[in-house]
Amino acid sequence: MPRFFRTRSRPRSGRRLPRRVVQLCAGLALYGLSMAMLVRSELGVIPWDVLHQGLARQLEWSLGTVVVVVGALVLLAWIPLRERPGVGTVSNVVGVGLALDAALAVLPSSLPLGVRIAFVPAAIVLNAVATAAYIGVHLGPGPRDGLMTGLVRRTGRSLRLVRTSLEVVVVALGWLLGGTLGMATVLYAVTIGPLVHVLLPRLSVDLTAPAGREPVPQAP
Repeated sequence: MPRFFRTRSRPRSGRRLPRRVVQLCAGLALYGLSMAMLVRSELGVIPWDVLHQGLARQLEWSLGTVVVVVGALVLLAWIPLRERPGVGTVSNVVGVGLALDAALAVLPSSLPLGVRIAFVPAAIVLNAVATAAYIGVHLGPGPRDGLMTGLVRRTGRSLRLVRTSLEVVVVALGWLLGGTLGMATVLYAVTIGPLVHVLLPRLSVDLTAPAGREPVPQAP
């Protein structure tokens, strides 16, 4: 088991709460920014954003609004899976969509090709940092992550199979609705896992270590 998941004593939910709240908010804001950068690249978006973008074009809603609504609907799917949301889960549903719309309002469209290409690796790395930041505070997974882990637990299938199946479905549906599928989508899909694997131990808050003596977790 990775070292950052090992505990020697029962975690205390109130430990390091200020840092956890700040890191959660920063992670969600950066996640929204990274999504906006991929949208402005026009070279493909995050797999779930292919669906979000397709729905936004069909419904004529802002992309952030669709992200919030889809996140809320996915959260409802947790009920039969008996998953328990946390503060971070609810914050994720609302915060990412708001941050996305705010970033889209600031980032210009129709950028030069060189800038758009540079946006892709920068956004993927930023998204990995954001993901590790909000997961590492242990305040609850995002709604889409919880759906994935809930299906794994209920079906007994592998995490890789469930995640791949979900993303294939949402990408296909989003593409049919007019979402952008491109090389950035493929690059994100193959690199985000390894990047988060490296970053998560460094951004995970140890809830069991004595105050002032929190160890720096190492990657397995």
